[in-house]
Amino acid sequence: MADEVKLFGMWASPYSIRVELALKLKGIPYEYMEEDLSNKSSLLLKYNPVHKKIPVLVHNEKPIAESLVILEYIDETWRNNPVLPQDPYDRAMARFWAKFIDEKLLVTTRKVSFTAGKEQEQAIEEITEQLKQLENELQGKEFFSGHSIGYLDIVANVLVSWFGNVQEALGVDMFTEEKFPILFDWIGKVVKIDIVNECRIPKEKHLDYIRSRLEALKSASK
Repeated sequence: MADEVKLFGMWASPYSIRVELALKLKGIPYEYMEEDLSNKSSLLLKYNPVHKKIPVLVHNEKPIAESLVILEYIDETWRNNPVLPQDPYDRAMARFWAKFIDEKLLVTTRKVSFTAGKEQEQAIEEITEQLKQLENELQGKEFFSGHSIGYLDIVANVLVSWFGNVQEALGVDMFTEEKFPILFDWIGKVVKIDIVNECRIPKEKHLDYIRSRLEALKSASK
C-alpha cells in the first residue's frame, strides 16, 4: 500500500515551511492542506488536539505534531537522503542548535515584534548576540550540516526570507550582510537550491500579512 502523507500547514509559517522542505528534499509525495489559523479546521483540531497548531504531518492516518519532531520522524521513516547527521555527537549538536533557533532566536524575534522603545532595543541587542552565536557555529563550513543541506539548515531556513521580511515590516535593522557575512554567504548558497526556492515565502504578500497583524495587535491593545 502506498504511503498517504498529508501536511496541515500555513503559507507564512517558518515551521510549516521547514516540513515542506524536508518532504521535498526526500522526494516524498504529499497532499498539502492550507489552514486558516483564525478559523482552524475540524481536521486540524482532530489531529492536533493538544496544541491545536500547525504544522501537523499525517502519515497513513497517524498524526505527528511539532516541526522538529516531524523532521526527525520523516528522517527515520524515509531513510533516503538522510538529513540528520549519522554521527551521534554531530546529531546531538544539530538538535541543540535547532532548539537554540526555536527557543532563543525565534522567541527573541517575537519580543522585537511586539515591543517598542527601550524594550525593543534590548531585544535587538539580544538577537544580535544570538545571531553571532549561530554564525560562530557555521564558521568554516559550507552548510550547517557540512558539505550539503541537512537538518540544521532546514531549521535555520527561517533566516532565508522569513526573518528579513519581519525585519523589513518592523522597520528595524538587525540582520544585515555587514554584521553577519558568514550567515549571508550561507543564505547565498541555500537560495541556489531549487527546492529551497520552491518553499520561499512570497515577499510582498508576507510583508502585507505581518503589517496587518501588527496593526490588529496595536488596535486590540488600545
